[in-house]
Amino acid sequence: LYIFKKFVITNYLDSLNSTMAKSKNHTNHNQNHKDHRNGIKRPRRKRCPGMKGVDPKFLKNLFYVRKGLMKKKLETKRLEAKRKPTEKKE
Repeated sequence: LYIFKKFVITNYLDSLNSTMAKSKNHTNHNQNHKDHRNGIKRPRRKRCPGMKGVDPKFLKNLFYVRKGLMKKKLETKRLEAKRKPTEKKE
């Protein structure tokens, strides 16, 4: 029991002497200056803005419109492919 008390007391005294409580937890010093050194720039605009948050009815229609445009492109490619063999190369 005596050894245990001595051990506890010495640990307590060591902890008091060796380290003090940390007082400063956070600072924002110099951060504003660093941010402005190269200037604060606007975020770059994307080439194609996302469709997140757009009206679902509009999106559904857009899907069918694009599908129709693809059909039209394929049809014109088929017609061109049929026409080309008739033309002779010199």
